[in-house]
Amino acid sequence: MVDIAAISARYTSLKRILDERARRLVAAAESQAIGRGGISAVARATGVSRPVIRQGITELTSPASGLAGRIRRQGGGRKKAVDRDASLTSDLEALLESTTRGDPEAPLRWTCKSVRQLTGELRRMKHQVSHQVVADLLHALGYSLQANRKTKEGAGHPDRNAQFEHLNRKVKWCLGRRQPVISVDTKKRELVGDFKNNGRELRPKGQPELVRVHDFVDPEQGRATPYGIYDLGRNSGWVSVGMDHDTAEFAVETIRRWWRSMGHPTYPRATRLLITADAGGSNGSRLRLWKVELQRLADETGLRIAVCHFPPGTSKWNKIEHRLFSYISQNWRGKPLRTFGTIVNLIAATSTQTGLKVHAELNSESYPAGIKVSDQELAHVRLRRDKFHGDWNYETEPRR
Repeated sequence: MVDIAAISARYTSLKRILDERARRLVAAAESQAIGRGGISAVARATGVSRPVIRQGITELTSPASGLAGRIRRQGGGRKKAVDRDASLTSDLEALLESTTRGDPEAPLRWTCKSVRQLTGELRRMKHQVSHQVVADLLHALGYSLQANRKTKEGAGHPDRNAQFEHLNRKVKWCLGRRQPVISVDTKKRELVGDFKNNGRELRPKGQPELVRVHDFVDPEQGRATPYGIYDLGRNSGWVSVGMDHDTAEFAVETIRRWWRSMGHPTYPRATRLLITADAGGSNGSRLRLWKVELQRLADETGLRIAVCHFPPGTSKWNKIEHRLFSYISQNWRGKPLRTFGTIVNLIAATSTQTGLKVHAELNSESYPAGIKVSDQELAHVRLRRDKFHGDWNYETEPRR
């Protein structure tokens, strides 16, 4: 008498470690051992169909059969989704194209193009598909997860390249005569407090620093305004961390402090100072207060202060961005900027293998915004504009 339960137990214990071909050969061997009626008995005990068991018997008795060494027949097995559903690929591509081409009526125009979102939309279009199949299709079509990349700069000024060449000539001329050349700018204003700071740092596993969920300004702490100076000739930096508005008065005061503490001791025989700066912000080329404050600084120091602005939309070419600010961001990544003291210490601790040294200090003075400069005040500025783009290139002479 055939023991169906024993056959079922043996097959179940082996099934999980056998591939498709091995399972049908085991079922075929069991049916041959039983003899007459073995195929039906094994089919009941294992759930393997009779045709599959017969195929296994053929492979056992005829090793030279077409399936010898193969798991299944050429072309056998479940058909791929794209083979069963001819319009699946085209509909998926249509969904992707509609979101990238800006069709306002597209179903996913204003949603995230995630795999599950695409799967849900395809199912609404009557496609029987899983998110894993959609992921495989996207990979086959050449799609992958992409982050935004900053490459577009807007319309370029027709004199952009000429201004770069003009600026470069002036920088080389000053450095060749051992005159100070500095790059200035305001780093991104930072929230002060236990807020999340992008990046990661090494900590004991499972013990991240706990910070606030929402990034709302703490009225007691406010924001920090780091204004930086990068000395191109010495590879050194100076950063004033302001507690008030980012104004031209604050910017020039930072240059003043740099000159008194670092610039003059380094360049005791300097007669001029060249500043390279962006065209906007607290040191903008059109800002009247910036020019008035530079005149005051020229009067105090006796320096001829020349300024070369970068063309609009090219602030990333400013040396301070990638020679100072980028390293500051790396140094404090993943660290909450809990206090102004924390910010100053993290900036001052910034250094590189190429010898960058940074001095940082807190500027707690008040710098009111909205100061108006009259035409009469501007007329007292001894401003000499260059022949080439005098709006971008000019020099302030000290009033003797």
